[in-house]
Amino acid sequence: MKKNPVDFENSIGPWIGKTTKIVDYHMQEAMASHGLDLSKEQMIVLKKLQDRDGLNQNELAALTYRDKSSLARLLSKMEQKNYIIRKQCIEDRRINKIFLTEKGEEIFRRTRPLVRQLILMMEQNISADEKATMINILKRVQSNLIGHGEHIEEITPWKGL
Repeated sequence: MKKNPVDFENSIGPWIGKTTKIVDYHMQEAMASHGLDLSKEQMIVLKKLQDRDGLNQNELAALTYRDKSSLARLLSKMEQKNYIIRKQCIEDRRINKIFLTEKGEEIFRRTRPLVRQLILMMEQNISADEKATMINILKRVQSNLIGHGEHIEEITPWKGL
């Protein structure tokens, strides 16, 4: 008895992946065209620090869904650009806390209108009901992948922009 093969072309995975790549491309183009030396990954770190400055590297790794070593490399680049500063925790010298610099805050402020514009572009011709349905479906996909049906925290990377 043959199993029914998965129709990869009509599954949601490739559509999510392709959409992510298109969004990433448009975000990078917008940043470059406005003279911002910032990657999407760096912008996400700035956003998390804008929400809660002084996070330690482990907290930041968890919040950005990055492994510790790739986050350390990303933070090194951001430190070289003077977007962030790492400070050793007084209570536990093994812990580094990450803080935004003035330059990092300014760069993040300059990204806000670009992100808003991209969101408006993405959501044109999509009704509020369609948007709510899509968000609920994506949350279920995330829940399926992260916790096999367990409740996951709200993942709102652009909340407050």
